[in-house]
Order: sequence, then structure tokens, then C-alpha cells
Amino acid sequence: MQEQIGRRERKKAQTRKALADAALELFLERGYDQVGVREVADAADVSVTTLFKYFPSKESLVFDLDEDIETALVSAVRDRAAGQRVLPALREHVLSRTSAVARFPHTSAFGRMIEETPALRHYARRMWLRHETALAKVIAEEAGAPEGDPACAALARFALEAVDLAHRDADPDTAIDAIFGLLDRGWSDAHPGI
Repeated sequence: MQEQIGRRERKKAQTRKALADAALELFLERGYDQVGVREVADAADVSVTTLFKYFPSKESLVFDLDEDIETALVSAVRDRAAGQRVLPALREHVLSRTSAVARFPHTSAFGRMIEETPALRHYARRMWLRHETALAKVIAEEAGAPEGDPACAALARFALEAVDLAHRDADPDTAIDAIFGLLDRGWSDAHPGI
């Protein structure tokens, strides 16, 4: 039975990946708005019904790693090394993710597609807000602060915004170091008198 469950889960993962890969290829080749979900399903050799079992919307096909990203963010805080503070753990996580994204062959085209497509920009923003909520919650838990603590929420927001700011910079790693340094030391230490 264990082998059967393992095989079933592998098949589901393969189908999900085939759908996401087909969607990305088609979207980058022809433009997001010029591709329908039926074309994506056909390219992955599944039905439209099957596509919607794996992805609740056309936009979610673009952000197929949404749940993985959130899980990794929460894990970066919750599973950090003993004695490590939250902020350095988040900095390390963001640096590793930025490096991984930079190695992705379609990074520039993917970013342009999102920026040029209002539905994708809006979806991405909602996705980041969900991640921000989950990250703020785990930061509050680790800090012993009440859920909804504004300082924990602010730290979660600024840590996630660091990703976007770093991607705009010519040297993302240096940008991340500067941003997290500012978060760690505070504005008044970084810029006395301002």
C-alpha cells in the first residue's frame, strides 16, 4: 500500500509540474493574455477539469511554487539554528532564494511578464500579503508577542519587500545585506540625524 501511495503522489507531482511547465513555456512564448487554459491543458496532455484540480485559476499556474515559498519562509524562522535570531535567519533565507532565482533561466522574462500583466501583478501582490501574514504570525510566536503584533507584522512586510527591492538592484546580495542591516540596526543607527 505504501508503494501505491508513493506512486500516486509522484504521479500527482508530475502532472502538476507538467502543467506549470507547459503554462510557463506558453506564457513566455506568446504572452499570458494570449494563452487559454485549454491550451495549457492540451500541452500537458490533461483535461481542463484536471488542470483546475491542481490550479484554481489561470494566475495560479504562473505561481505554482506559492505554497512552497510560504512554507520555506515560515520554516526559515521556526527551524532556525539554536540561538540564531530571527532576522539573520530571514536574511540567510532571502539570500539563498535570491541566488536560486538568479540561476533560473527565464528570470527576466518572467519578471517582465508579471509586471506587464495587471492580473498577474494583482495576484502576486495578494500572494505576498498571504505570505506576510504567515510570516508575521510565526515571528510573533517566536518572539512571544501576541498575534497581530504591529512590530512583527512590520518586520515580516519589510523582509518580504527586501526581495523585490533586491531584484531591482544591480547587486542583489549587497542590497539584501544593506536592507537587513537597516532592519537590524534601525534607521537612526544607519543615518544619525535624519
